[in-house]
This record gives sequence, structure tokens and C-alpha cells, in this order.
Amino acid sequence: MPKFDLIVRSRRVVTPDGVVAGAVAVHDGRVHAIRHYGAALSGHEEADLGAAALLPGCVDVDVAVLPPASEHPGASLRERYTRAARAALRGGVTTMAVTPAPARPAITDIAAFRAHRDAARGLTPNVVFLGGISRGNPRAGIAELRTSGIVAFWCSLSDGGAPDLPATDDPGLRAAMDELATVGAPLLVHTEDAGELAAAGDGASASAPAERPARAERRGLERVIAAARASGARAHVTPFTAAECAALVAAARPLGVSVGAHTCPHYLCLPAEQVPPDSAGGEGRPPLRSAANRAALWNALLGADPVITTVGSGHRAGTGGTTLPLALSALWTAAVRRGLGLADLARWTSEQPAGLLGLRSKGAIVAGGDADLVAFCPDSEWQVPLDSGTPYAGRRLTGRVLRTWVGGAEATEDAVPDAPVTRRRRPRPAKI
Repeated sequence: MPKFDLIVRSRRVVTPDGVVAGAVAVHDGRVHAIRHYGAALSGHEEADLGAAALLPGCVDVDVAVLPPASEHPGASLRERYTRAARAALRGGVTTMAVTPAPARPAITDIAAFRAHRDAARGLTPNVVFLGGISRGNPRAGIAELRTSGIVAFWCSLSDGGAPDLPATDDPGLRAAMDELATVGAPLLVHTEDAGELAAAGDGASASAPAERPARAERRGLERVIAAARASGARAHVTPFTAAECAALVAAARPLGVSVGAHTCPHYLCLPAEQVPPDSAGGEGRPPLRSAANRAALWNALLGADPVITTVGSGHRAGTGGTTLPLALSALWTAAVRRGLGLADLARWTSEQPAGLLGLRSKGAIVAGGDADLVAFCPDSEWQVPLDSGTPYAGRRLTGRVLRTWVGGAEATEDAVPDAPVTRRRRPRPAKI
């Protein structure tokens, strides 16, 4: 009998074919086979989760690595990546797709991409990168970044970026999407329109709902749909918060426009009426919206042809601090109340995000796929500390991450190195 690197047993293994009682055999970082729960398998390491679920690791498509300046002034780029990586592991995120800004340098050229890649070297979880759309890179720059390993591109129509990645105007949006259609990469877009935001307020409270109205998202989405229709490129709105815009996406798809949406658990879980505007949960850009809007967002996620297909933390300073460790639990808390299951959770947080970014070996527990795995107790109830600095402070959540494996190796916060690690070629393992 061959001896595998790792055997993980669970009575609730979440696979693309359903939730099964199974034993997952891992060799050389990949899932070698999925057998029945009591199968006679031998591994150098073994874990029996019992009733705890085994999920595919989360693929978070929109993570910013810049911490709040008041908490970590002067932090190096490496320190920012390290903090995000440790937070990700606490939340069952095994792959982070990092936005090109607000961390500096903004990822708009090869030199900046290399700086970020070097800063993230050796980290667990996996880190992939989104390229920024700037006025200087719509053509050759996009192609060069894509060839160098950028998995997708990102832009903002307002203030979602940084001083060195300003708002994208209509000519820039169209030029970028023409090139993205050629290179086959999707564009993730923060769609709040700068003109609508300027007309809505005087900037006294940049996160207030009145100064960031739903019509700003609607106007920006109209611009994105027009550019996508003309170019044939794929667009994905992130974050999608104004549920009234779902009708625009639904109407565009029969016309051949490839447009989808991504949202965050705090928009699905927290109505604005229950969150004080001066709390961590009241700082989002876009802001939390009404309870009625929250219900409509769920409809956009659960429809027969869902407008929202991916859900992730929205981790960045503007959303009230660290959301990576709590996103999976928060989403499960809301999902289970609606009678939804673990397969839904895995589809929104793993399978469909991996598909969006073209990460073919990730997002599902299947033979041949990467062994990025999460032990998750769906029945555990716990309270988020009041001083957590997150949108969920003081709230009771259901579901908790117990253990995480990345490439078949158990990953903990303590194992995340502070300094970059030089990668060494491993000897070729014996075949099983």
C-alpha cells in the first residue's frame, strides 16, 4: 500500500459533486484521490475531522495589503504582506489576489510588479496579483504584465485606488478593455463614479451613505457595460453593493456582455440601520446600505442566473480594518439562517473566484487539484470581541476555521516568515 503525505478524513467533505463522507489523500501538494471515509489509507500525517467539514481553501479576489496608517505607520511592503497573510490563514483563505493599490508602488508596470512579488516571496497562503489600469499602460503595459504573471486587472472609476493609480476615465477604460479582450484577462472594477460622488457631497464624510449614493455605482456600471459591450472584454464589479444595479447586469448578459459581480459578507450581513456610522462597520467605500438593499443583494446572489457570483472579504483599511479572518464565518452565519449549505459557501468563496482568475488547480477538492484545504466547524458559535476593529465587533457568528493546509502542508500564523524566503528546488518525489 502506498503511503501518502497526508490523509484528511471528514464526514462532510465538500466536493463539486456534493458533500460526502470521505478521506482525501494528498501527495506532492495535490489531491491524489478521494476515497470513502473509512478507506484503508496510510499517510505520513493524518487528520480525522469527524463532523467538522473539509472545504476547499478560499480564493479571495480583492485583497488590499495596506494597513491603516494610524496603526502601522511606516510599515514596509513586506510587513504589509505578512500581516495580510497571517490574517488570511485565520480565515481559511489559501489564495489572496492582491489589488494593485493602495499599497505602493502601485502595480502598473513590471518594476512595481517585481517589488510586490519579492515582498510576498515565501509567504503562505498563495499570493497572486492584479495589475492596475493607469493612463500610461493601456496597451503594451497590459500585455507585458499579463505575460509576466498578472492574473487579472483592476481599476477604480473614483477613489478606490491611490494617488499613483487615479480614477479611470472613459477613454482609458475603453482602451484598457480593448487590450484585455486581446490578452484574455478579466477586469475587476470599483464602479462608483467620481462625478456622481462629487455631486453628492462636500467630502466632509467620505464614507457616509448620503455622499456615496447607489446612483454612483449605477452610473459607473453603465460605463463599464458600454465598454465591455464594445470591446468584448470580461468585467467583474467589485464590490457590488447597490442591489438596484442587478437589473442592469441581467439586461446586459443577453446582449453578449460578459459582466458579473463580487460582494463582501459585510454587505450581505450588516444593514446600515444597525451599524453606527462612526464604527468600523460604517467606514466602507461603498458604505453599508439598508436592510432592504441587503435582502435584494441575496436575491442577486441566489437567482437562477446569479448576478453576484463571488464573495470575499473586501480586506482593506477603508472597510474598517481586518476582515480577512472573519469573512468565511460571517458569510456562513448569514447563509445557514437562509437554509443554505456548505456547497453554496464553497462555490461563492472558492470555486467561482478561482474560475474568474483562471486558477484551474484551485477552488475545489478534486483529484489532481492543489491540496488547499480548510477544516471548518459549521456548528461552532462564538462572539467577535468588541475591540476587534472589524465590522463584526460584538456580533455572534456561527462557524469557525479550525485548521488550514496549503499545498498539503498545514499552515499556521506562526509559520508565516517575517523575511522573504529564497525558494529552493525540491527533489522530484517518487510517483505513487
